[in-house]
Amino acid sequence: GVSDLLLDKVKSLLEADEKQLLEYIWNTIPERDRKGMTQSDVLCVLDLMDDFLLENGLLEESADEITYHEGEIDETEQLEYLLSKTKEQGLSVTSEQIQLIMDAELQYGIQQGYYEEE
Repeated sequence: GVSDLLLDKVKSLLEADEKQLLEYIWNTIPERDRKGMTQSDVLCVLDLMDDFLLENGLLEESADEITYHEGEIDETEQLEYLLSKTKEQGLSVTSEQIQLIMDAELQYGIQQGYYEEE
């Protein structure tokens, strides 16, 4: 559909950033905790994190940009959402792994100045 096309376009705009983010997250998660997980699993979880934000009105996508809005994210709610969606998609990531991805993404965001520390 059209939204898929938009997402592809957005992804290509973000590719350099996303690659950096992926590498950061992958290297932040201890090797023993990465067992059974692939980098594409991590990307999938990141996409689902954005879906969660979209559904909660904290993220807006247009053809050429993504806007993140200020707002509280209920981490427990987000984790449950991510767990059920990854299961739906047949990914074998654990809740611990999802939590590690969320934490690493947050750390990266703070370093890059996307997020402000509470």
